Amino acid sequence: MKLGHRLTQLNNMIPTGYTHIWDCCCDHGLLGAALLARQAAPMIHFVDIVPPLMQQLENKLRRFYPLQCPPQWQVHCLDVAQIPLSDYPETPLVIIAGVGGDLMIELVNSLCQQHPHRQIDFLLCPVHHQYELRQQLITLNCRVIDEKLIEENRRFYEILYVSRLTEDTAIATPQLSKPISPVGEQLWQVTSDKQRDIAERYLNKILGHYQKISRSSPQKAEQALQDYQHVSLKA
Repeated sequence: MKLGHRLTQLNNMIPTGYTHIWDCCCDHGLLGAALLARQAAPMIHFVDIVPPLMQQLENKLRRFYPLQCPPQWQVHCLDVAQIPLSDYPETPLVIIAGVGGDLMIELVNSLCQQHPHRQIDFLLCPVHHQYELRQQLITLNCRVIDEKLIEENRRFYEILYVSRLTEDTAIATPQLSKPISPVGEQLWQVTSDKQRDIAERYLNKILGHYQKISRSSPQKAEQALQDYQHVSLKA
């Protein structure tokens, strides 16, 4: 099945080189299937907590991607916070998309707390609460690898590709030293009229959102509003 614009962008941002990629909250498994098709990693894990969905997905995978030796995929019907990262020594890529930023914060927090000495790379695409998610990623000592702003079906999406570093991994990977911006940095670097239009409309939407909140809860929106008011688009 053809991927939509959002899933295509997620797929394009994932490099080869990971041994284990975890496609979490994977729903129908479209992104993970695309990763399987292009052999993005030796093992693709599909994770969701809804048993009927995961059984359907496993049936489809067995049909279109018959299990080999060694296997190329595995289906896990469990809470994302419980994925067994400790079973694998390599740095994982954990993809979480299609859920709200509040839930995403809980899941990322939980994984980082359970594995305090592991470098964990995340590819995140929240439905909302992007500012709050960024604040938490900063607190968790995450560093930005890449970030994109896209529009699909009249909705805007920020995609954050980040790495949670420990003291040891920070020394070993000095290239991942760029801190996460509270409002994004690469999002506002535009190279076409289309990108500029998307960025301008997204910024206006965010400013309107926090201006509305500030009328009833000034303290809640004050810092976010100030941060976004300082955003300028760059060619």
